[in-house]
Amino acid sequence: MKNIKSTQGKAGIAGLLCLLALTFAGCLKHNNDDYYATPQPAALVSVLNTAPSTGPVDFVMEPNRVNINPIQYGDGLDYFACYIGKRTFDFYAAGTQTLLKSDTLTLRNQHYYSFYLVGTTTKEILKLDDTVKRPASGQAGIRLVNVSPDAGAVDLAIQGGAVLATNKGYKGSSAFVSVAGDKTYTIEIRKTGTTTVLATLSSANIHSDSIYTVWLQGLSASTDDNKLKCGFQQNVYWY
Repeated sequence: MKNIKSTQGKAGIAGLLCLLALTFAGCLKHNNDDYYATPQPAALVSVLNTAPSTGPVDFVMEPNRVNINPIQYGDGLDYFACYIGKRTFDFYAAGTQTLLKSDTLTLRNQHYYSFYLVGTTTKEILKLDDTVKRPASGQAGIRLVNVSPDAGAVDLAIQGGAVLATNKGYKGSSAFVSVAGDKTYTIEIRKTGTTTVLATLSSANIHSDSIYTVWLQGLSASTDDNKLKCGFQQNVYWY
């Protein structure tokens, strides 16, 4: 498994997978070294470890572990195909039988989902049913997800430009918002309603015909690896 991103804003995804056997529109960034047979029909699931002080984790979509390499804090797996219907999924401390959190969800055909492991002492799984739609010509889409337990409500903004999303509290998320593509942006996550910057994503290369997620992770009082940071993922691109 390769990093879903570096928190300094450079794309951390090396591989590409186009799931041609599916009728999903678009091609998917594929972050995993693992091989997956593509079921029909199928849903697509992305998994991210955003729980501070948790350490690396394994993700199990019962009965199978999905990752080969441990999923480090701030990293994850891009969309992978899985069978539809009611599914049980688990996060474990990597390489152990220590269950961190288990949950279930009925996955629907040709739907995209993102699962975020969140929380500090008590772990939760934030489950998003992603609305994936191709941007207009020359445009890209960016959304905000707030997985910081104590940062409060936040806004997503382009430095020197527009505010893209506002007032998203813990476990809150925005829709994908249209921006001009094929540009490099400095993206800021701010305390809501202010110009106070909590985390910055520098030199974010935003390509046309793509959609992206920027998330806020970490703890406001921390100065170590658990400090507030931006996460960055290219979810889907079209060509």
